[in-house]
Amino acid sequence: MSVRLLLAVAGVLAAVPLLLVTACGGGGGGDGDAARKRPGASPAATGGENPGVTGEFVIDADPARLPTTRKAALRLIGQVIADPESFGPGVVARTPYESGQGTWPVLGADCVWQQREPGHGVLATLTRSFEVPAGEGKGPLRLAAIVTVHRTDGGARWEMAESLEESMRCPTQQLRQGEFIGGLGAGALAWGEANQVNSEDTLVESGEFRSSELGGPHPYFWEQDRILRFTFAVTAKGAKGWTDTEIGDLGVQAQSAMLMRLREAVGKKG
Repeated sequence: MSVRLLLAVAGVLAAVPLLLVTACGGGGGGDGDAARKRPGASPAATGGENPGVTGEFVIDADPARLPTTRKAALRLIGQVIADPESFGPGVVARTPYESGQGTWPVLGADCVWQQREPGHGVLATLTRSFEVPAGEGKGPLRLAAIVTVHRTDGGARWEMAESLEESMRCPTQQLRQGEFIGGLGAGALAWGEANQVNSEDTLVESGEFRSSELGGPHPYFWEQDRILRFTFAVTAKGAKGWTDTEIGDLGVQAQSAMLMRLREAVGKKG
């Protein structure tokens, strides 16, 4: 793991309080809906390729390594998406471990998350669910990682824009039956802003999570990044005894791992 990369991501988190969106919501339905996606190809998803930005975290992509089919996209996702070790010690896979290949989370007009079929603009998407089991005075911490491959860079940019819009539209959101998030602050940074040098765009949110099972309020964390036609996100739904810093650190570590894996998967060799 690159220490320099971790420090750069931490710089983004430190900058978030300066970019708070008042009374914004966040997250997504269930463990895997944190990426906050919508079905269907938008006008922006039909073009607008971007060769990437230059800087600390450069991906000089090899066009031959960019997936153009669902099969290739799923294979790449398998190389990139976080596993338990990406978060750190004590994190285990939940059951079901993988989901989301045929579904796409959508935030309805009632601010309740639903599952729909992905649109044509999405080549593939996958969610993995994790947990730090309860123990030593702490409740179970629920975690998720999501990677999505769009057909174009423009489609990935559109997803990021919609994610921010959804945050502002719904101050409180229902993830699933008995689970809610709210009171969130959101920060959106492009590459080069406030020491953000790891992705072309990043969104970070933190706030409160409540559930009928775990009570609350507990800390909530979500981060989503975009590079080229790829988006990847992590989310953490807190429980008793967990602090904002602890769950934020877990999220940053897993997100950093996926960033570096993507560089290895699509960057030019040599």
